[in-house]
Parts: sequence; structure tokens; C-alpha cells
Amino acid sequence: MRSPHATAPAENLPATPMNRLRQPLAVWATAFASVVAFMGIGLVDPILPAIATGLRATPSQVSLLFTSYFLITAVAMLGTGFVSSRIGGKWTLLTGLALVVVFAALSGLSGSVAELVGFRAGWGLGNAMFVATALAVIVSTARGGSNAAIMLYEAALGLGISVGPLVGAALGGLHWRYPFFGTSVLMAIGFVLVAILLRENPKPARKITLAEPLRALRHGGLATTAGTAFLYNYAFFTVLAFTPFVLHMDAHGIGLVFFGWGVAVAVSSVLLAPLLQRRHGTVTVMYGTLAAFTVLLLGLAAAPGRATLVALVVLCGLAIGVSNTVFTEAAMEVTDLPRPVASAGYNLVRWIGAALAPYVSGLLAEHLDPRAPFLVAAVCALLAVALLRLNRGHLHRVQPIPGRDAEELVLDR
Repeated sequence: MRSPHATAPAENLPATPMNRLRQPLAVWATAFASVVAFMGIGLVDPILPAIATGLRATPSQVSLLFTSYFLITAVAMLGTGFVSSRIGGKWTLLTGLALVVVFAALSGLSGSVAELVGFRAGWGLGNAMFVATALAVIVSTARGGSNAAIMLYEAALGLGISVGPLVGAALGGLHWRYPFFGTSVLMAIGFVLVAILLRENPKPARKITLAEPLRALRHGGLATTAGTAFLYNYAFFTVLAFTPFVLHMDAHGIGLVFFGWGVAVAVSSVLLAPLLQRRHGTVTVMYGTLAAFTVLLLGLAAAPGRATLVALVVLCGLAIGVSNTVFTEAAMEVTDLPRPVASAGYNLVRWIGAALAPYVSGLLAEHLDPRAPFLVAAVCALLAVALLRLNRGHLHRVQPIPGRDAEELVLDR
């Protein structure tokens, strides 16, 4: 998983916890902006019921805030490599950040659900340009090897997802519009930090075409990880986008629940995932966490009361955090294709799963039963296990030898 732009001294530093923290300011600036970008995912969770009330919308209509955001994010992934290979990583990051600043502010000014859904789509475009490029920038700039960089990225993801509901609850308790304005301000700060601290890496010698990410999906290993991630992300975002409607809490209560969930995501992605990978190997961990997630989703469908729902949501965070890390590493390791190309193809497929889940879950709950979304999500998680099993022959590159540190294997390659 070594970045072609990483310098030799940074790559050869021992991967100790201390070295992982001794990062250039540019890495921390990009990580801060990543935290704010991922805050945008969980930010609206606590205020979904308030938005539905304020704009006189149904749960399925409000869920389009997630669907438009992730659908545009998915499609835009096709163009991230095309853009970054022409204007460079730094300018791609800054363009994405600028779009988020503008559309987050416009979201706060929305006068209808349709306007808010449209502005969230613009936000998704900016998010795609930023998120798809941020991982490559962190990997190429960070010290301690690419695995250390990925762990920093996953820590930013977990922190953003955990803090997002708290910010949404704190500001949304005053008015549902305020979280959008708050995100716009924080992203503007991230824009300034990245503009000042991040140096532009040399542009790739070869420009990426729009069709390359689609052609990349012909690779058996990448198609397998992307297809599995599609199913997993459907289940993941069923929990994130639909659960607020069945908790029957105010914004502060929902924010605290998803803060606990986000902390579980962060801790398990940074601490638990590497431990499990060293002991059992990446693919085995993928099987295990998907199976555990299936059981938790069935528990959510059968939960007898609010306390059980809350406990299961937080436990889902543990399975999701581990899965996020191992799926990201697997997608980057499974092929020799250029990282931006593989990342764009993989993210296109998996974010479509995230886009479908909120809206479909709302419709299932409205027309069938409130438990139906969790049952469908459990089936998707189980199908992900089956897909991995059927295509395990394509995943030999991402199965580390138990007992060896993943970063040693990266350096061996």
C-alpha cells in the first residue's frame, strides 16, 4: 500500500505509536478537514425528526438528505481521479472543501425539503472530491508507512462521525438550521489550513480517464471488495439514517446515542481492527465482523425497548469500525491498479449502497413495518459474507499471515 509519492525516509521509519503521531502539519491539517467532512455524515442524524417537523416532511422524504448526498458522492467518484490527475491533489482538496463550505451554508438557508435535498447533493459533490483525495494525500505525506496513514484517516473518520451527532444535537437544539452553518464555518477553517500547510505533490505523469474506474471493476478482487462493501454500506447506513426515527428521542438524546456509536467506530477502527488483523488475517476479520453485524441487526429488529436499541446501536459501532478499516485496506491492496483508479471504482459502488439504504428504509417502515429496514439490512450483511466466501480466491493479496504486523507485509512488497 505504499504511495508512489512517499519519501524513502518516511516510509522506512519504524511504525511505532510515537512515530504515527509525529506527522507533518500538512497531515494534521488534512486530517482536521477530514474530521469535519465526516462530521457531515452524522451531523443530520439528531435533527432528522426536527427537519421533518420543521419542513412538514415524511421520514422517507427527509431520508433523501442522505440519498442525494451519497448518490452524488458515488457518481462523482468517477471524476475524482480525472480531476486530481490534471490539477493535482492539493487543488482537488481545496475545490472539494470550497464546495462543501458553499453548499453547507445553502443547506442552512433551505426553505423546503426539495431545496435541502438539492443542496445536500452539491455538498456530496464537494465531499467526493475531498474524501477521495484526502486518503491519497495523507498516505503520500504521512510518516510511518501507509498503514499508519490509513489508521490516521480512519481515526479522522471515527472522530468525525462521533462528534458530528454531538454538534448536530448542540446546534440543532437551538434550530435545525444551525448545524449546517456550523459545518460551513469549520470547513472554511479546514480550507485555510490546507491552503497554507499542504505543499502540492508532483502531478501524475499519466492522466486518468473517466472510464478507467469502471474498467477497474473488471478486476475480480476489486469487484469482490466493492460488491461486498455495497451490501455492507447498505446495512451500515440503515443503522445511521433510520434508527433516529425509532429511538423517539429529542435531538440531544439522539446525539448522545450516536456519539457513543461514533466513539465505538473510532476506537475499533484504530485499535481493535489492527489487533484482529494481526491475529486472524484481513479476510477472516471481514467474515467475522460481517457475521457479528448481521446478528446485531437482527437484534435491532427484535429489540423490546429503547434501552436495548441504544445498546445495540453502540455495539454496531464496534463492528462498523473494524469493517471500515479492513475494507479500506483490502480495496487498496487487492489490485496493482493505480490507487486513485482503484479507489474511485470501489467508492462508486459502495456509496451507491449508502445512498439506497436511507430512502428504501423509510419506505419499508412506512409501508410494511418499522422492523423491516433492520431485517433487510441483516440480509444484506449476510449476503456480503456469502459474496466474500464465493470469491475468496480473488482475495489472496489481502490476507496477511497471522502473527505478522501488516506494515511488515507492506514493506516486504
